[in-house]
Amino acid sequence: MNKPVVWQAAAHLLAYPDERFWRRLPLIREAAEPHFGTFLELASALGPAELAPHYVETFDLQRRCCLYLTYYADGDTRRRGESLARLKLRYRAAGWDLLDDELPDFLPVMLEFAALDPSGAALIEEHRVGLELLLTALAERDSPYRHVIGTVCATLRPITAAERDRAARLAAGGPPAESVGGYR
Repeated sequence: MNKPVVWQAAAHLLAYPDERFWRRLPLIREAAEPHFGTFLELASALGPAELAPHYVETFDLQRRCCLYLTYYADGDTRRRGESLARLKLRYRAAGWDLLDDELPDFLPVMLEFAALDPSGAALIEEHRVGLELLLTALAERDSPYRHVIGTVCATLRPITAAERDRAARLAAGGPPAESVGGYR
């Protein structure tokens, strides 16, 4: 399995399914064959009119299906801000500059980085628990995107028992939260 090709393809498949998404599908199908066949078939069957609303409903409206990976470990806390700042530093150290509207923990950004920079693989591995949580939530929703995340997870080392326990605790209790000014 060519991990960089799979990661680059997954980065494109996890982007919002706009016109560019649909234009890239033949290239992705060819480059990453056979890894995303099931997702590509399901996406094609849904078509633009159904896949776009599904994407929004899944990734924008379901907290458990978050594509911002630091959310799983840090939730909406100050610690997440620190995690985002550390990610930006890692990207800069590798010569990467994010666009102003990109958060460094957005999974497609992280996957593209992993595909193009040798230090990126470790970054994806560090978020193995978040990816497992995302995969579980997508599978529970029977989302076609479960096949994309499942393929990404298959490129990583197997999840450890400790990580599986941590994922179960996070799934049961949700990500951390903090009270600021007495409000939660």
